[in-house]
Amino acid sequence: MDPRLLEASHTGNVDQLYSLVRENVLILNAASLVEGDNPLHIASMAGHVNFVREVLKLKTEFADELNQDGFSPLHIAAARGDVDIVRELLKVGNRLCLVKGREERIPLHNSVVKGRSEVLKELVSACPDSIEEVTARRESALHLAVKNSRFEALKLLVQQLKQSNKEHVMNWRDGQGNQILHLAVARKQYEAMEFLLSGYAIDKDLVEVNARNEAGLTPLDILLLVNSEAGDAEIAEILTRSGATRSRGLPSSSMVTMATEDPEPQTDQSNGRLHQSRRTWTDRCTCFLKLKFETPRWFKDFEYRKGRDSPGDVRNALLVVAALITTATYQAVLQPPGGMWQDDSGPSTDSTDATNNRTTSYKAGQAVLGTKNPVAYILFLIFNTAGFFASLQMIEILTLGFPMKRELRIALIALVTTYDIAMSALTPNTFLGYFFVCLSIILPFIIALVSLWVRK
Repeated sequence: MDPRLLEASHTGNVDQLYSLVRENVLILNAASLVEGDNPLHIASMAGHVNFVREVLKLKTEFADELNQDGFSPLHIAAARGDVDIVRELLKVGNRLCLVKGREERIPLHNSVVKGRSEVLKELVSACPDSIEEVTARRESALHLAVKNSRFEALKLLVQQLKQSNKEHVMNWRDGQGNQILHLAVARKQYEAMEFLLSGYAIDKDLVEVNARNEAGLTPLDILLLVNSEAGDAEIAEILTRSGATRSRGLPSSSMVTMATEDPEPQTDQSNGRLHQSRRTWTDRCTCFLKLKFETPRWFKDFEYRKGRDSPGDVRNALLVVAALITTATYQAVLQPPGGMWQDDSGPSTDSTDATNNRTTSYKAGQAVLGTKNPVAYILFLIFNTAGFFASLQMIEILTLGFPMKRELRIALIALVTTYDIAMSALTPNTFLGYFFVCLSIILPFIIALVSLWVRK
């Protein structure tokens, strides 16, 4: 932007503006091609209503443009609370009320966040439909009013909803499934809750007092979850008087009563003990509720999420897990359950097999389980070998493209060879020893084919 035009916008010098336009009729067109604020943004920010009026006469397109921060001139004027500039901008057209900026906020949202009640009235009057617009986080103007503790803005919005027969907007949910009553309870906004549920300003039956958010919590549940503070008893009374209940499986009503009831006036010492008792019950309720609602969902925090977790970190974690499985299965075949025979024995009647009239023989270093219970030993070797080769396959896949790949494969082949030798040497039956060696040769191919088939 021409520095002289920038200075005129900052100071609101209308004479300088027209002088620059006479000197270069395309100066405003050139300003619209530059990134950042246009003259209307700057004048709106500086509060120069006369300058805004004249710029709009020369180039109304400036009113629709967003600056680098995602604000239109009306966004800026609404946030500042400049009613005069807002009125001038609205002369361009009511469509400006629906221009979405950063996080898909419209000018009404900015006025609500800053608590600009007069501007709020102008915007809603110019475009009643703007009250139904939501942000990128699914927040309505009512959500923003409660989140930012703008009680006056909340009252004005509710009154407008009542006049336009749009009371259903009060029960809209944000991105986390919270209605405005959830937010008011979480922030202990007594005024807002009394206003919504008293029935004076609006029919209290229109407000869903038992709606659940995405965590399955009703407003009364949230009251028990947040830290206990003075005034909780009054809030609980407002909710219960309006028919609020807790989710299934929460503490009994007697526990909630003890956590929220206001003790009768007594001596200071007695009041201290009762207050401590109430805090204790509240803490117990809080712990119980957290266990009830967070335990079934805690595992979701550890799930892999594309975009949040990098592939490199996931690969490293899988490599560690695969290496641990490889180590455990390799160690298991060297030290099978039951241990190994310590000396040789020729054919003799074993005391445990006398009823079957079987004779057993073994050699030092062979698996005791293979002699005593061949079926269990066979199952042990099959599943242990499957785990061993599956983990090796994971290592092979996860290290594709690594340097020194040839050396790594040699190491894996050597590991497989020693595994087969150890497994064959420990197996009492020679035939079974050869069988497992053959199985270890074809098992990697079987695992690969089964994995491919399951994925398809």
